Amino acid sequence: MALAESIEYDKIEIVGIYKAVQVRKKNVIKKDGVEIASNFERYVLQAGTLDASDNLVDTDISNEPAEVSAICTAVWTDAVKAAWKAKLIADKPA
Repeated sequence: MALAESIEYDKIEIVGIYKAVQVRKKNVIKKDGVEIASNFERYVLQAGTLDASDNLVDTDISNEPAEVSAICTAVWTDAVKAAWKAKLIADKPA
């Protein structure tokens, strides 16, 4: 009777004009190679945040799995980052 845990990133979606990356992470428990339980976690990555001087600070994706990092790098172009920064500045409270 061997129990094993694994993590699968089974759904990665790019959403909206600012290219938010939605990730679904599946946590799996298997007994003797047969899945006996699983659950899901979801999270969203945006291109960055603003610092106190309204500079865009890129989101740290260094701890993301390779496929998530590759997608973020591909879709977060300079144009997307500039548009995202402009939106964040426009949305700041007066």
